[in-house]
Amino acid sequence: MEMETKRDIPTAAQLENELKRVKYRRDFRKTLLSTISSLIVVAAIVVLISMLFLPVLRVTGSSMTPTLYSDEMVICSKQSDFESGDIVAFYFNNKILLKRVIGTAGDIIDIDASGNVYVNGEKLDEPYLEDKALGECDIELPYQVPESRIFVMGDHRSTSVDSRTTMVGCIAEEAIVGKIILRVWPFERATLF
Repeated sequence: MEMETKRDIPTAAQLENELKRVKYRRDFRKTLLSTISSLIVVAAIVVLISMLFLPVLRVTGSSMTPTLYSDEMVICSKQSDFESGDIVAFYFNNKILLKRVIGTAGDIIDIDASGNVYVNGEKLDEPYLEDKALGECDIELPYQVPESRIFVMGDHRSTSVDSRTTMVGCIAEEAIVGKIILRVWPFERATLF
């Protein structure tokens, strides 16, 4: 006689538990994929906005001290209307530099031996400077800012290489990335400009 092997038949409770487990795994995968997809879309939107409208830049060097220090993070706004005192980011030799706007098209810039800056005959009030200096200056003063250009200087006047030299000169509007509007890092120095 042949012996028949008896198979274990699951109980209704075991079947119900197995169905719950399979449904939970399916729902978990669905939720996980949905969450990952949402995060990817949000990240893509943030990157797009930051590249097109609000670029985030890292400060390098000391030409803008004491206003901005190396390794700080700033956000700039892509706009084209600049005033004296604004800090702008612009392309120069495949790098992005940050400098302060001193004059715009048509302004006459003069700098005395002590480093005092005059725009259209009026001395600039520059409370953001620690010390003034003529710095590296090989342009003929007084200097008139050409059309569609801006005259920029760093806040650390003795070391900054800026519009006072023919190497940099006045900045063309096409080279400007935007105006610095916010320091975001380090958090304790977060500031609107």
